[in-house]
Amino acid sequence: MSPASERMEFAPPRAPGLIRALMLAVLAHAALLTVLTAGISWKSEAPQVTAQAELWSAIPQQAAPPAPLESPPEVAKVETKPEPKPEPQPPAAKPVDTPDPAIAIAKEKARKEKEKQQELEKQALEKQRLAKLEKDKQEKAKLEKDKLEKDKQAKLEKLAKDKANEKERDKALADAQKAKDANTNAEAKKLQELREQNLKRLAGLAGSGGSGDANSSGTAAQSSGPSAGYIGRIRARIKPNITYIETIVGNPSVEIEVRTSPDGTIISRRVVKPSGTASWDNAALNAIDKTAVLPRDENGKVPSSLIIVLSPQELIGR
Repeated sequence: MSPASERMEFAPPRAPGLIRALMLAVLAHAALLTVLTAGISWKSEAPQVTAQAELWSAIPQQAAPPAPLESPPEVAKVETKPEPKPEPQPPAAKPVDTPDPAIAIAKEKARKEKEKQQELEKQALEKQRLAKLEKDKQEKAKLEKDKLEKDKQAKLEKLAKDKANEKERDKALADAQKAKDANTNAEAKKLQELREQNLKRLAGLAGSGGSGDANSSGTAAQSSGPSAGYIGRIRARIKPNITYIETIVGNPSVEIEVRTSPDGTIISRRVVKPSGTASWDNAALNAIDKTAVLPRDENGKVPSSLIIVLSPQELIGR
């Protein structure tokens, strides 16, 4: 026996009247479709509502609502098995409401008032902003003015202080110049005395010998001072050491006091009477420094102190 025949053997028996039940169901559904088609066609033909109104005042009266639609006649229900679920009915059309002009006017007026209020607020904010900018500008100008005043005051104070310092400096320089002039005068006086002594010794060397005291004084002067040609010998010793390349006007002479040791070594030298040309004075001092040792006199001695007069024409022929 096949498996299919075994399965059908134990299957439940078929219900009687199955074909008749199917035919009845098909008929019931056909009737239901016919009724639903008729109902939809009736609903699609909605009545047209028209309204007419006349305005007798500024505010029109609202038109009366249209009469309610009559409910459609009930459709006889067909008893069917099984009973089908009813289809949802479409909603009834709502009556068209005519807009109220007063409401539209009020809304427009409210909108304009709101815009006007917003414009006023905007203008107020702009005024506040401009006022703040002006205030800030004035404060900034005031700060700059105060700063300029402070700077001006500080400059004036600095100028006054500098002027006071300059006065003090000028006074100190004047005092120093006075002291220097006093020292210079004292040195000049001392040098003048030393020059007079040298001139006296030179005059004693130049004087002729005689009898009596005159001869003795001339001999004493000759023995105490340098010989007549000693200054020339010193200049001849210094001349090779002169180095001067500048152009000089005139024949300025510088007097230099020289102190030596017994063997003629130069211990110190200083300008006692400048020539007025600093470069020539320095050249003369450098030449004496290079000479280092002065020659001995005829008596074999070197004066411990003497004044040497040096000029460009005598040493370099200018």
